[in-house]
Formats: sequence, C-alpha cells, structure tokens
Amino acid sequence: MSATPGKRRSGAITDGPARAPARAMLKAVGFDDAALRLPIIGVANTWTEIGPCNFHLRRLGDRIKEGIRAAGGTPMEFNTVSISDGITMGTEGMRASLVSREVIADSIELVARGNLFDGLVVLVGCDKTIPGGVMALARLDIPGLVLYGGSIAPGRWEGHDVTIQDVFEAVGAHASGRMTDAQLTALENSACPGAGACGGQFTANTMSTVCELIGISPMSHNAVPALDDQKDEVARESGRIIMDLVRADRRPRQVLTRAALENGIASVAATGGSTNAVLHLLAIAREAGVALTIDDFDRISSQTPLLADLKPSGRFVATDLYRAGGSRLLAKRLKEAGALHAEPITVTGRTIGDEADAGQETPGQEVVRPASDPIQPTGGLMVLKGNLAPDGCVVKVAGYETRQHRGPARVFDSEEAAFAAVEQGTLRPGDVVVIRYEGPRGGPGMREMLAVTAAIVGAGLGDSIALLTDGRFSGATRGLMAGHVAPEAAQGGPIAALREGDTVVFDLDARVLRVELEDAEIAARLQEWRAPVPRFTTGVMAKYSRLVGSAAEGAVTTA
Repeated sequence: MSATPGKRRSGAITDGPARAPARAMLKAVGFDDAALRLPIIGVANTWTEIGPCNFHLRRLGDRIKEGIRAAGGTPMEFNTVSISDGITMGTEGMRASLVSREVIADSIELVARGNLFDGLVVLVGCDKTIPGGVMALARLDIPGLVLYGGSIAPGRWEGHDVTIQDVFEAVGAHASGRMTDAQLTALENSACPGAGACGGQFTANTMSTVCELIGISPMSHNAVPALDDQKDEVARESGRIIMDLVRADRRPRQVLTRAALENGIASVAATGGSTNAVLHLLAIAREAGVALTIDDFDRISSQTPLLADLKPSGRFVATDLYRAGGSRLLAKRLKEAGALHAEPITVTGRTIGDEADAGQETPGQEVVRPASDPIQPTGGLMVLKGNLAPDGCVVKVAGYETRQHRGPARVFDSEEAAFAAVEQGTLRPGDVVVIRYEGPRGGPGMREMLAVTAAIVGAGLGDSIALLTDGRFSGATRGLMAGHVAPEAAQGGPIAALREGDTVVFDLDARVLRVELEDAEIAARLQEWRAPVPRFTTGVMAKYSRLVGSAAEGAVTTA
C-alpha cells in the first residue's frame, strides 16, 4: 500500500519503478507526478446529449473534480450508458431500459476494478443510472457516493404547471378527440423547459429520495434542482466528501444495511413513489448482501403514512418538495411517525436520525403533511398475491380510493396491441386490461406501460379500468395498475393462462389478485401452453433474457 493517506489501491497502478509504463500513459493525458502520488478517485458520469435528464452532467462532473482536487485527490472521469425512458416509452427501444441498469452497474464495476480507484463518485440522472450506480458501489465496496443531477423545472401551459406526465396523458386525450392538434403541440413545446430529470415523484426522483434516505447520497444534495445555482456547490461538496470517505475508509456496505434499505422503502411509501423502486431496492439489497424480499415492501408501506402530496397522484413536483424543506424534512416527518430507523450511518458520517433532526420546514408549505395529519394512514405501495400472481405483484395506491375491481379480462400479448385498443376506443368501463409477455425475460427488458396507462387516463377511463402486466409501470403511472406480475407469462406463469373474458378480481384489502377459475382449469390451460419464440436470439438482449431472474427478486442477472 502507498504511504500516501487514503491511497490504498491505486498505488498498484502508479507507484514504483515497475509502474513507469503506466505512468507514462497517464502523463500522456495530463496527469503529472504530483497528481499520481495522490489518491485516485473515479468519477463515473452518465452524461449523454440524448434527453434532458443527463444533459447537464458534464458541467457537474467538472465541479465534482474541482472538489476532489481541493480536498487532496486526483479525479479520473469516465462515462457509461444511459437510456431515456421518456424518449423510448411505447417503442421497441424501451426494452433496453431495464437492461441498461445491469450494463451501467457492470461497466462502472469494470472500470473501477481495472483502474484500482481509491474511491468513486457516481453522477446519475435518468431512471436506471441511479440504481445501476448504487449496485456498482455495493459490489465494489470501495469508498463511494452517488450524486443525482437533479429535477427539471415544471413547464407552464394554459396557466398551470405541467410535466412529461401531462404530455403522455394528452396523447390519450388527443386520440379520443378531447384535445386538438394545436393544444397537443403547445403542451409538447412547454412541458420540458430545460435540463433535469422528469419532475414528478416518478422513478428518477423516487430513487433520488431513496439514495438520500439510505445514506448513499449526502442529505439534501440530490434534491437541489438541476439548474439551480446551488447544484454546482453541492457537486463540489460531494468531491470533498468522497475524500473524507477515502481517508476514513468508510465503505458502501457499512451504509447499505437492512435498516437503511427499510428507510428507503419507507421514503417510497411516504411519497407515493414509483413501483420501480421495488425492483431497484431488491437489486441493491442483493448486491449489498442484505436479505430483503418483496413482502417487506408491503409490510413497511402498511406501517408508513403517505405524507408527500406529489405527482403523479398529488399536486406538487420535486422542485416544490425542495423548496418545502426537501428530503431532510421528509426524514423528520418519518421519524416523528415512528417510521424511520434513526441509527444508520450516512456517507457524511452523520446518522440519518441526526439528518432528520436538522430538518426545517418552510413556513406555509403544503407539500409534506404533518405526521399527525397524513394524506392517508398507510403508504403508496401494496403487494398482491393470488392465483394470477403466486410470487406477487406491485400496486401503487397513492391517490387511488378504489379498493376492489371485478371485470372481464381484455388480453393483449404486447404493449402495442393494448395501445391500439385504446386508440381504437374498444375498451369499456369495467374492463381489466392484461398485457403479458412483457416481463424481464419475455420482453425482454420489462418495458414500462406508461404509453398505455397514460392513454387510458387521457381517454377518460382511468377510474373505470384496471390493468395488470408482467411488465413495469413508469413512476408517472396512476390508476389501478398491477405490475411485475410473477411468475411472468414467458416462464409459464398463470397470467399466460388468461383468456379473453375471464373474470379478474383485484381485492386490495385482502391483498389478492385472482382470476375466477378453478386451479385445475388453470393447470389444464398451462399444460397446453407453449413458450413463445424469443424475440432476440443474439446480442445483449438475448444474453439478458437468458440470465435475468424474476421481477419478484429484483430482475437481476445471474451467472
């Protein structure tokens, strides 16, 4: 090990006469002897110029590097991939989204292992970059933290704030004749006013909040909006914090404990956050060696009040939460409600309980309710099981009052087929839309169904139609929607046995999703069932399909 404090790994690359060739190559790109004597800190950037979520991360990467240098380290920046869910939604391209989570984690791990970094800052934006970055840190277990690029500002249209959710729902309104071409274009031109991730408590902002509550991101850093002047300063501060972590040798697995991950689940429940958090927290737990199951989400949500009035089910967006007091105020409320483990350590060295105690409320704010007056007494997530989902499925119940739904199945073997039915106006109130063969393996890639769910809402059917799928939902989805149905259809799960007109029952109070068929009938149908021909036989999609596991276990890839 190098004699330089904190330089525990990189000395094997940079120190001694035998490493002269390595130093020669590093000097070719501007690193001098003084820089190479210092701890080497990787800066994993998910910058792309495809979409607003990650567009501004080059600038923030520079600020992080300034902070690292000022604190006595040498940063080395590298890039990984990002797929924009909002851009690819409703297309074949969306199959790449969840796959990218694994590629992001793999690529960060590879670069960090290959270069023997002493520490790592992961700069994230769009949905899968966040869990992918945390998964990589958990695997590597070298000092590290995550910084989220921040939320986009809301757009303004016809006198009120709008987000990308409004545009997706407008597609359904336009298809049903409730919106003109000119209105749709005007909304499209107004909804996304600049850089930053989608503005509601959709998947990116949900996982940003999770990262602060589990302690892998410095408290209040992620919540600063993307284009706020303060974002540059928190990026510099993240560079300084990573050097503290390196010198103390404080590692991610010391932060990512079971209690911390339960705090993350509570934050999702309390904010009406994205169901994708179930997949991602299960995957993070697996990488961190923490035992966590899908049933833990239902248990914790049932004990956690819904406190934040955030879109898609509520009134406000992420920038409003920031102005109200941010994640620290949310942590304070959770602690007051008895729904926060106070003892887990965070990357700042303070406990999450200490961070919660420092929470301050902006006078007059309406975004985060008092623990004594929640929006609803239980959280925004629910796990259902039954003869259609023996291994479970996930429902978001924030802002949705219906507890039961019984109706005929309208069965579609792809997202496109279901979307066409919405466009053609063939769905009826009371229907249960079934979209299958869109699971982790069958998709492959477990596409999000926002194009369909938003079109249903836009067509005025959001309160009268239920939907179930072995695919995923966007964090912007609202209505009675059950996703992650497991086992999936491509694996011969009971959802594969459904036929048009079968009666499907959602019973949220009993935590049940079932079809009114005898077990013998389901078994007989599955006996006749044949697995579909894989959509991909070569390349990354085929590889992923062969390796990916159940959504009930986080849809992670295994050897």
